[in-house]
Amino acid sequence: MSATRRIFAAPSTKVAGFVLFVVLVLTITGGLLAPHDPLAQDVPNQFKHPSSGHLLGTDYLGRDTLSRLIAGTRVTILGSFATVAFGFLLGALPGIVSAFLGRTSEFFVMRFVDALLTLPIIVLAVAATGLFSNGTGAVVIAVGVLLSPRFFRIARAETLGFASEQYVEAAELFGASRFWIIRRHIWTKVLPTLAVTAATSLGYAVLALSSLDFLGIGVKAPAPSWGGMLASDVQYLYQDWSAAIWPGLAIAITVWACNAVADGLRDGLGAHAGGHGATGQEAPAHDLDSLLTSELAGAQGA
Repeated sequence: MSATRRIFAAPSTKVAGFVLFVVLVLTITGGLLAPHDPLAQDVPNQFKHPSSGHLLGTDYLGRDTLSRLIAGTRVTILGSFATVAFGFLLGALPGIVSAFLGRTSEFFVMRFVDALLTLPIIVLAVAATGLFSNGTGAVVIAVGVLLSPRFFRIARAETLGFASEQYVEAAELFGASRFWIIRRHIWTKVLPTLAVTAATSLGYAVLALSSLDFLGIGVKAPAPSWGGMLASDVQYLYQDWSAAIWPGLAIAITVWACNAVADGLRDGLGAHAGGHGATGQEAPAHDLDSLLTSELAGAQGA
């Protein structure tokens, strides 16, 4: 069975994969698929219930809810992807390298990471955007920095497990550089676990950025975003109680889909990796003589 089939073996993972595919299409197309202009106001038709003209109704300014929901997908998902990518770059690569540091450097690095882990992401993001810039870029950087410790610790833990394997020790004995060892032996084996972490972090980023948009930090009105729509619709619950359901449902379903796909990645890639990965199993045995020969050849060329 291929890795893709193992990942999407469970029915829930298939549904989650379809949901993320739809979200990805809406992210790429932006507002092109929106049936109406998401910014066009029609105040006489405010708080309209779902109908053939407005499938999800209209908001307090008469704007089409479905069009705003579709248009807001791009900024919310792209911001979440950027946040996870930033956290990945800040955390994963340094985490792998930190496994080869000396005791003194390791102590200070780990204490710094532990300090970052104690900080509440939402509160610090609000403080950072208030001090520097109240915009989407500042939110992405602030949340990305605070996501980096989870990538750092997971990458470091996986690397420490693989660094004790015989083929890594053999490469060190034959003079292979640490960069060569990371590129040849560590990176590809750590990547499956990092993919699972990235999937769960994407769901968290969607929730964090939507929360900050809800607080008025990040995307500015009248530009649509899921969190911004939720904030504006909540004020008019007494007039249209269903208005806040749609952006809230979009956030909840997307976060669930990210977590469900992460579970599929854990099961599929963990079995495929055959190493420490998500399954915690040992790497498959190799013939030591042939392994040492290949390591010698590779180390001499490093």
